[in-house]
Order: sequence, then structure tokens, then C-alpha cells
Amino acid sequence: MRTGHRAFYTVMRTPSEIHGDIERASERRAELWQLLSDGRDPAVATELKEIGERLDALWDEHRASRAQIRFGDRSRIVARARAEERLERAA
Repeated sequence: MRTGHRAFYTVMRTPSEIHGDIERASERRAELWQLLSDGRDPAVATELKEIGERLDALWDEHRASRAQIRFGDRSRIVARARAEERLERAA
């Protein structure tokens, strides 16, 4: 009966999962650029813009995931940095 505790866990995808999404989105973007080269299509241009934004978000998620794996939870890092800053000011 652990279902009540699930709400407290943060689900973070692995960098390889995120990278797979990046590759699929990049492939779709290449297809859209090919379609757009055949002629201006507002629907294709809109989807291309959305995929570009999605790729930006995916790369941000990828960087955050790698940083958390390497350095730990962001809130702990910030807390540690603030503590060090307080110590430096006190010294």
C-alpha cells in the first residue's frame, strides 16, 4: 500500500530518455524543413516553431538532469551555497 506516498516522489527522466526525445524531435524538424522547402505552408511553419521551442525545453531538461546526477538536488546545492556565503561574510 505505497500508493499514498507516490505524490511525494519527483519523477526525473534519464538523460538518455530525454536525448531520445531530442533525436525524434530533430528528425521531425528535418522533415518539416524539407516540406517547407517545397513551398510556404503556414501550418508547417507553425509546427516547426513549436518543435523548436520543444527542443529548447528538452535541452534544458537534459542539462538539468545531468547537473542533478553530477551535483545532486538543486535545492541542496543552493542551500549549501547560501551557507558558504554566510560563512564568508561572517569571516
